[in-house]
Amino acid sequence: MGYVSAGAVVPSVKSEGRPPQPFFPPISAQATVSTSETTEAAAATSTAEEDLLDKDLLCPICMGTIKDAFLTACGHSFCYMCIVTHLQNKSDCPCCSNYLTKNLLYPNFLLNKLLKKMLARRIAKTASPAEHLCLALQQKDCDISVKELDKLLFLLTEKKRKMEQYEAETNMQILLDFLHYLRKQKQDELNEVQTDLQYIKEDVLAVEKHRVELYRARERYSVKLRMLLDDPIASKMWPSAVNRHNNVPVSSSCIPLEGDRSEIFQGKKVDMKAQGSNSIHPKKDAFSGSDTQPSPTQTRLNVARKRRIHAQFNELQECYLQTRRHGTSQLNRQGESDENQINREGYHAGLQDFQSVLTTFTRYSRLRVIAELRHGDLFHSANIVSSIEFDRDDEFFATAGVSKRIKVFEFCTVVNEPADLHCPVVEMSTRSKLSCLSWNKYSKNIIASSDYEGIVTVWDVNTRQSVMEYEEHEKRAWSVDFSRTEPSMLVSGSDDCKVKIWCTKQEASAFNIDMKANICCVKYNPGSSIYVAVGSADHNIHYYDLRNPNTPVHVFRGHRKTVSYVKFLSTNELASASTDSTIRLWDVKENTAVRTFRGHTNEKNFVGLTVSNEYIACGSETNDVFVYHKAISKPAVLHRFGSPELDEADDDAGSYFISAVCWKSDSPTMLAANSQGTIKVLVLAA
Repeated sequence: MGYVSAGAVVPSVKSEGRPPQPFFPPISAQATVSTSETTEAAAATSTAEEDLLDKDLLCPICMGTIKDAFLTACGHSFCYMCIVTHLQNKSDCPCCSNYLTKNLLYPNFLLNKLLKKMLARRIAKTASPAEHLCLALQQKDCDISVKELDKLLFLLTEKKRKMEQYEAETNMQILLDFLHYLRKQKQDELNEVQTDLQYIKEDVLAVEKHRVELYRARERYSVKLRMLLDDPIASKMWPSAVNRHNNVPVSSSCIPLEGDRSEIFQGKKVDMKAQGSNSIHPKKDAFSGSDTQPSPTQTRLNVARKRRIHAQFNELQECYLQTRRHGTSQLNRQGESDENQINREGYHAGLQDFQSVLTTFTRYSRLRVIAELRHGDLFHSANIVSSIEFDRDDEFFATAGVSKRIKVFEFCTVVNEPADLHCPVVEMSTRSKLSCLSWNKYSKNIIASSDYEGIVTVWDVNTRQSVMEYEEHEKRAWSVDFSRTEPSMLVSGSDDCKVKIWCTKQEASAFNIDMKANICCVKYNPGSSIYVAVGSADHNIHYYDLRNPNTPVHVFRGHRKTVSYVKFLSTNELASASTDSTIRLWDVKENTAVRTFRGHTNEKNFVGLTVSNEYIACGSETNDVFVYHKAISKPAVLHRFGSPELDEADDDAGSYFISAVCWKSDSPTMLAANSQGTIKVLVLAA
């Protein structure tokens, strides 16, 4: 019969002629676990016994381990200093209250010896091997020979050598890892620089090629003009030719027939050969445009533009590289070949976009005032303009603020008729201070307002009457906005932490979006009536799809304080302003941060925000208007409100701030108002 064991057994063959050996079953896992559990239980029992022993060795007075134990006549042990101090006040035993004096105290030698052994055992448990060795060598009864000491020293020396070698190898490995990482980082930087240099070389060649083509086209046109001027018949048609070149409409009777033109050019072949050295000689003079030298004004403007480039060179450099890399990576993702990466002008991907940025950024250097009007009493605190907006056709603009009035002005009248005080064409009174206005982009005469009592009102400017009044907000409503694609829909935000969607065909809100913080601004996406951006006091911008209002599509984080304004530059670009003195640009399609604009001051007030296709403008608490190009994070231009005479006369001039701004569609003209009630019409100028 074979034996069966609990664990796995290795089969074996019995050898003949050998007596049978007793079978010992192998130790199974269960047996191992049992042994381990037994050991742990024994250790726990030993620890418990030691704890009890430790309690017996505590001084009843100080509750610490007894030091210098002394025994009383009644059989209790105490620390010598503890019991002596006690007997100075009382003559009894602290444990049993029997009569006790210093003469009845005796040294407890046995307990002191036990305490020393226990302390040594405790040290042995927690001491390191080196401490054990030191303790052993320090004992008086340590008997060790010189040979054993030599062997011990050899072992220690060898151990030290190995440890030093390991530490040196570790240090070398750390240094090597650092150098490898540094080399990789610098190699990546070098590759990036080489790639950027390749971009620059390609773009230099493309721009020079395009420049030569422009020069040749100008030379061809110059030759044609000389031919026309030399011919008496063609010279009569010179004005019409010039007008046609300048894209001015001319009569068809002034344009020569093809046959006449061919005769003119054929008759001048010999003259062209004779004048060849004069018409295109020397190349340098022809290239510089000796026949079309720029005027002194153009020269000054070109010098000023170059100065602006040098002043913002780092920002422009970063913009160029980002645009160029983005354009190339986008085309690479689309799998297009190198031939398709060059447009008809010979520009590579991204260069034409950067040329547009460079042109628009350097075109303007200041904001010029073309008109100014006073909104009311110059020194009255109730003249702050909270909102200013153009109508659908940019013919009228409306203002609103703490004066509890909506005033509508005709833009052409304000610009073309100089006057100290312009009268509004329409004025409508409200019950409360106004915070925001929004023109309907479909119905020219419809405008919405929000006020400090939380009322959202829809007005008919023609009748000067309110069409609808919505009073569902429980606190001050800060913002209101009409949808561009669905003109009957509008959205509002309030201090009651609610965003409300309204329909002008209904008397109640369509639905609410409940949030956890105050709502300071709301804005519809211009390309859709289902997407809304909400700026909140929680420092974030919440982007909602109104088909699922319970959860935002994305939350844009980055501002450090309350978000006061949100505006769309396009269907994918969103700008936000905050009281952290920054404006941020976001991509709502990719859900990414694009750029941060700094320069203005905004820490507590609503200073206005307006956007166009290329520019972002805002106010400042320094009474300045700042204009940023969307591709450059530093201000492009700024304008200071007020005159030196006014600033000298007014002690509170430093407390004024810009309160509202608005672009006139995508033109370089804008409106700006400040806390004095002064409204200026500004235009970007060179």
